[in-house]
Parts: sequence; structure tokens; C-alpha cells
Amino acid sequence: MADAEATLEAPEDEPGAEAPTELLAVDPGGEAGGEPAKAPKAKEPRKPRKGKPKDDGAGTDGDEVPSVAAHPRAARSVARAKSWGALAGFLLGGYLSLPTHTLASAGLRAIVAGLVCWVAVWAGAVFFWRRMIVLEIRAREDELARAVEEMRAKNQAAAAQGAQAAARAQAAAQVAANSPRSLR
Repeated sequence: MADAEATLEAPEDEPGAEAPTELLAVDPGGEAGGEPAKAPKAKEPRKPRKGKPKDDGAGTDGDEVPSVAAHPRAARSVARAKSWGALAGFLLGGYLSLPTHTLASAGLRAIVAGLVCWVAVWAGAVFFWRRMIVLEIRAREDELARAVEEMRAKNQAAAAQGAQAAARAQAAAQVAANSPRSLR
């Protein structure tokens, strides 16, 4: 009979126990002389790739470039445009290549036309949404600037009203202090 290999595992209910990585050769016949098999090599962690270091998002200055993929409406719109463009290109290419009288040739041309239209529509959609995202960001900045100016104007008006009320109260207190006390 062939030697069977078995691993020793720690019970799962012991949280700190680790399973031994050593494999033992077990002789089912019970004969002596069964030697432990070599343990498999442990995998070393992968070395980081050369090139751009991974940015974990910590320490950003807020100078991030807007991304079409990160914008929810833009990402959906680009995906939808790509699919419709590819389908339209495939159908148009297939229809226009039908007079070639070979189905394989017409199918190949339709697939190529679909791929070309897919890439062209993708580039156009990304071009469009890049500009739209920049416009949306500018509009939002203008909206926030107007809101800040309105709040500043409201605060100044409230401060002016408060100052006027304080001046009236102070004037009333002076009049009351200077008035004859004979009214008592």
C-alpha cells in the first residue's frame, strides 16, 4: 500500500492554537520506520512592485484630479454609451457587409465595426464627461461662494442690528439715570 499523508490540526475552539505545518508520513501497516515528510515551503510575502507607490489616501492635499470613473452619473453614462455604440456599430457593420455573400466575412466585419464604434463612443463619452464634471465643480464652487457671502451679509446685518439695539438700550439707561427721581 502507498503511504498516506495526514496533517495535524489544532481544535478550532482554541483561539490561540496554531496548526503545525509539518506533514507526517503514516504507515497504515503499522511498520516502524515511517519518517516525517518534508514540510512544504511557506510562501513569502510578495515584494512591492517598482514604479508608482500605492497611495492609501492618507496625506492628500485636496488637489485631486476629478475622475470620470469616480463620478456616479458619468460612470453609468459612459458604460451605457459604450454598449449602445458597440451594438450600433455591430448592427451597422453587419448590415453594410451583407452584400459580401459570405456570412463569416460579414460577421467578422460586424465585430470589427462594433469594436471600433465601442472605442470611438467611449472616447467621446469620456471627453464629454470630463468637461461636464469640471463645469459641475465650478458651478458648485460658485454656489458655495454665494452661500458664504449671503451668510457673511446676514451675520453683518445681525451684528449691526445688535449694535443698534445695544446703543438704544444704553441711551435708555442714560435717560433713566439722568431723569429726576421725584416720580417715586
